[in-house]
Amino acid sequence: MKCTDLAARIGKLTTPHGSFETPSFIPVIHPVKQQISPSFLKSLGFECIITNAYIASKFYGEKAEKQGIHQIVDFDGPIMTDSGGYQVLEYGKVNVTPSIMAQFELDIGSDIPVPLDKPTGYGLPYNTAKSYVDETISNIDETIDIIRKNRTDKNNDILSSKGEIWTGTIQGAEHFDLVRYSASLLDKKGFSFFAIGSPVELMEAYEFSTLARLIEATKLSVPNKPIHLFGAGHPLTIPLAVALGCDTFDSASYILYAKANRYMSSSGTLRLEDLSYLPCCCPVCSDHSVKELIDEIPQTRIINLAKHNLYVLKQEMSAVKQSIYDGRLWEYVLQKARSHPKLMDAIHTIKNFEYIQQNTPVFKQKAIYLFEPIDQFRPELKNYRNMLINNYKSPNNNILLLYPDQGIRPFYSSSVLRKLSSTFTDASICLYNPFFGLIPVEISDIYPTSHNIFTKHFDEYDPKSYTEFLKLLNTFLKNNTFESIHIIANRFIKKLLPVIELPKETEVIIEDFVGYKLD
Repeated sequence: MKCTDLAARIGKLTTPHGSFETPSFIPVIHPVKQQISPSFLKSLGFECIITNAYIASKFYGEKAEKQGIHQIVDFDGPIMTDSGGYQVLEYGKVNVTPSIMAQFELDIGSDIPVPLDKPTGYGLPYNTAKSYVDETISNIDETIDIIRKNRTDKNNDILSSKGEIWTGTIQGAEHFDLVRYSASLLDKKGFSFFAIGSPVELMEAYEFSTLARLIEATKLSVPNKPIHLFGAGHPLTIPLAVALGCDTFDSASYILYAKANRYMSSSGTLRLEDLSYLPCCCPVCSDHSVKELIDEIPQTRIINLAKHNLYVLKQEMSAVKQSIYDGRLWEYVLQKARSHPKLMDAIHTIKNFEYIQQNTPVFKQKAIYLFEPIDQFRPELKNYRNMLINNYKSPNNNILLLYPDQGIRPFYSSSVLRKLSSTFTDASICLYNPFFGLIPVEISDIYPTSHNIFTKHFDEYDPKSYTEFLKLLNTFLKNNTFESIHIIANRFIKKLLPVIELPKETEVIIEDFVGYKLD
């Protein structure tokens, strides 16, 4: 694992046909009708593809078993195979048993095979969803029997026969207790790679908050194992899913959107006929105008649009990984969330997901940016406030001086602090900041208190929307006893004074920051 940010991580997945870096978008290709060649996908940097083993078995039969799926689709890198779960979701059933499908996937040399499951979809009654989960578990037990029968090393307990990585398919959809049950049970059965089933309908309905909770339920059950998200192929969905801890994604969106004349962009999808300009510099957009694309024969237009969409998806994955590397995934996800209100709803859903804090580095190389109240919930600040509450004790209980943070960095060696220290010679000095809460001067030179840039217009929002500030300040005042509290009050804290729990027995002096002068 190279680096982490939020619940995301840059890592590597190793298969019998090579390794590939995660997070990774895995394009879906049809095993028979390939409108975009696997060689083109590889040239763009897609190191792994996924194809449908069920369709391959129906069309090629024994030929696929003899030649192998890599020769059939002409791709020499890692190949993931879907066993027919999508067809089950679409048509209700497939004419094959889980054991036959598992044996076929082994025979064709799949690197990441998926057992035949029963997708729950979205919107099913609880009891129906549970029956689908139970059927999936039963199918997986049949699959495990086939894996063990094919195992070359009988003493090896790893759930693999020839080095392939079997996928534990987690079902349950919006019934999160079923998701947790499914994930935990598959973990106990020995799976090292998991896939979240049935999210497509959630994403099509823009139920991003529910999708976030679905991923959370999975991550809490299998926190350290790689997670695949089926059907995630939209440039707005991928950053959110990566931030929540998903490592790989698959979709045929690039070709399906192209067939519907839908043009991907970094901020969503657009209909080709609604465009006046092509806001992209990929080879397709550089060589065409909107009119030229529209005037092409349908098949040529579909291929060109599909290639453009693939360029956008590749760019999205690279941008997400660079954001992880730079420690700016929070900023990037928020930027994307502003493209659609339902995505912003998801941000408010995930702001208190505690597991996201665990992978966020304690120290980063770059300053964090703070814009608006939602930023008070970013993991670096939550970790900081937890540290202040649980591990900090004021060294001086005589006077507490609260002074507004003016963004002076480093504050520890500033002339302002020297003047405050000479004016208040026997005081514990704390900056107050709507995002952090309090910053005691003796720790004002450590990350992130010294590595942040915040907007000076934070007080244009209702101060009561900075709930974490109030929680921190009130808890700090309870944990530390002072003889007197001196507040240099700016407009922000003035509005909060009625709801700040100031100790009744303590002398409180309030001075207006406007016009306040230091000697």
